[in-house]
Amino acid sequence: KKGRTRITPPSITRLPIANRARRLVLMEPAENREMKRVISLLPSATEIVAALGCANWLVGRSHECDFPDGIEALPVCTAPRLDLSGSSAEIDAKVKAAVADAASVYEVLQGPLADCAPDVIITQDQCEVCAVSLSDVEAAICAWAGRETRIVSLKPMALTDVFADVERVADALGLADHGRAVADDLRDRARALTAPPKGPRPRVACIEWTDPLMAAGNWVPELVAMAGGEDVFGTAGEHAPWITWDDLKSADPDIIVFMPCGFGLDRSTEEARLLMAAEPGFKDLKAARAGRVYATDANAYFNRPGPRLVESLEILNAILSDKAPTGAGWLQIGL
Repeated sequence: KKGRTRITPPSITRLPIANRARRLVLMEPAENREMKRVISLLPSATEIVAALGCANWLVGRSHECDFPDGIEALPVCTAPRLDLSGSSAEIDAKVKAAVADAASVYEVLQGPLADCAPDVIITQDQCEVCAVSLSDVEAAICAWAGRETRIVSLKPMALTDVFADVERVADALGLADHGRAVADDLRDRARALTAPPKGPRPRVACIEWTDPLMAAGNWVPELVAMAGGEDVFGTAGEHAPWITWDDLKSADPDIIVFMPCGFGLDRSTEEARLLMAAEPGFKDLKAARAGRVYATDANAYFNRPGPRLVESLEILNAILSDKAPTGAGWLQIGL
């Protein structure tokens, strides 16, 4: 477009952060491309754009985008409509009430969105309670005149979808060939971390919410299988299933991994301990007796369908191999 500068994102091989567990591999496009103005309304999409070497193309973000470092300085284009503080049970009740009333959990801030003058907006239509909806974004830009804005809506259900989304975003940025290279690199790294188990597969329960209980779905059962385990509740490519304490007790898994949606390591640990205290029988579970109960930084890793799912696989590999925690992404919880 007239007046736009052709620019190649800076050559960066690895994000300079102290903790290896919070890294993001960045690859530089091989050719110059016209720089586009990009708004990402998903934390995972923000990380995809950064992995493509185009973090400096971002001009706006969602209120939840927080990685890589420096993203927080961008204008915020979304906000929660609800007060999402409180206990897990209170948050769950608020979200379910909003959905029952056909109300959105999040809203698009039309002023900041328009002020950013984006060429590309990346959003999602996979989960109505995870981020702003595609329909909300379409409604926000429908009145814009004289501006061509492309909406890219992501709907990942499985790991293959996540890698394909890297290619879709790259294509929208005019970097199709480069996107395939970045996606292939992620696929190769994931394959390198996949190995047949030595002996029987440990049975793993991945907990995505604690009150009420929900097990993880979508790509998480795939990651468990790739790490050599058997997910006792989730089904690859399907949404997270609700479960009960009796379900968990009956399954009696070898390993329990807490990865509550949207929570960092401290809150995940707190949620795990609350459940352990609320259910006296927890200490009698096989995983608890063996000291194989873990908490993770789910918000940074398992909940985000982006490049750091490969790091999530690394975490599961370490957990299933009964290795000691080596980073800030996970820890072992004692009784």
